[in-house]
Amino acid sequence: MKSITSCFCLSKAKHAAGFDNHAVLASETAFNMNEVEALQSLFEQLSSSIIDDGRIHKEEFLLALFNCSSTKNILAERLFTLFDLKKNGVIEFGEFVRTLNIFHPDTPQQDKIAFAFNLYDLRHTGYIEREELKDMVLATLRESELSLSEDDVEAIVDKTLQEADLNGDGKIDLEEWKKLVAKYPSLTKNMTLPHLREITLAFPNFVMETEVVDSELVC
Repeated sequence: MKSITSCFCLSKAKHAAGFDNHAVLASETAFNMNEVEALQSLFEQLSSSIIDDGRIHKEEFLLALFNCSSTKNILAERLFTLFDLKKNGVIEFGEFVRTLNIFHPDTPQQDKIAFAFNLYDLRHTGYIEREELKDMVLATLRESELSLSEDDVEAIVDKTLQEADLNGDGKIDLEEWKKLVAKYPSLTKNMTLPHLREITLAFPNFVMETEVVDSELVC
């Protein structure tokens, strides 16, 4: 995986034209002005890696964060969709900062839980269905370079549904998801994927602290 910090270059020059925008973003998120300016430098690097037009295209997003530009990656595709708040096929700077804000330690936990739910809701139905859960388990295993047998994967999916699907309708709604995360907090640790955690090297206060160990996962 390509290191984000390898293309992270802080600029000491302040661009007057963008200063007000930085102030607005700092007021709307948990980032301070210095952090927003640092994210501007990162954004400029990512948005010019293939097409230099001041926006992050999907190919640039996949290349920077997953070291791939065309390989099918459900997790990468879903993350891009969640960053693309305007649903116009590109990520603008405001979208970049506002979505990264979800990963800030000062962002309310309920926002993080909702983001994780939307990450798994691949078909945008308002539910996490069995196939979606299985697809994300497989995607997470691939990203972690782990391999499990088909039977083991099915067992993980079945066990998760058995525990989370409280009303027995075969899918997980947001309220059921909240209860599952309350019982197994490490289910939301996918919000601190390695490529995002690398940003902490640039500003140490941007870090998600957790005392949850992997053994507490449902699977």
